[in-house]
Amino acid sequence: MDRTFTLDEARALLPAVVREARELIAARADLAEIDFARRSGVPSGLGGLPEIKGLQARIEEILSGWSDQGIEVKGIAPVLVDFPAVLDGVSVRLCWIEGERELGWYHRTELGFAGRRPL
Repeated sequence: MDRTFTLDEARALLPAVVREARELIAARADLAEIDFARRSGVPSGLGGLPEIKGLQARIEEILSGWSDQGIEVKGIAPVLVDFPAVLDGVSVRLCWIEGERELGWYHRTELGFAGRRPL
């Protein structure tokens, strides 16, 4: 989906993104722990293969939901998402990374994360 967000639209979506990101982070950690236990031959209290499949499905559901809204997923460890936007006639990405409290950064589309600037 090609969508362009206003700053207000992106900020309005951010609370839901943060909630889902917390769920994704927990699922990511559980998945890593279960996988490590399986590779080590040690049982995990978090489960086994069925739980891995369930966690993978939930992560994919979250990522697909974001993509369906036009949010660009740039990474999951850490969670990094971009909201396509136009500022002063320039194509940019409003940028949020795991741990940030608000949507306070952007970068020109062609520069990526390294070109981040405060809004």
